[in-house]
Amino acid sequence: MVNLLQIVRDHWVHVLVPMGFVVGCYLDRKNDEKLSTFRNKSMLYRRSVRALF
Repeated sequence: MVNLLQIVRDHWVHVLVPMGFVVGCYLDRKNDEKLSTFRNKSMLYRRSVRALF
């Protein structure tokens, strides 16, 4: 029977790289959500209610 520690030592890249990608996508989406929430509250992007003429 193959030692579990040996398998982990040989194939750690195949586990950590996809896991890092998934964590990075999650953090990116959370950051985008936070920035869009700020943009919705910001006065800079708020539309004027009055007519322009």
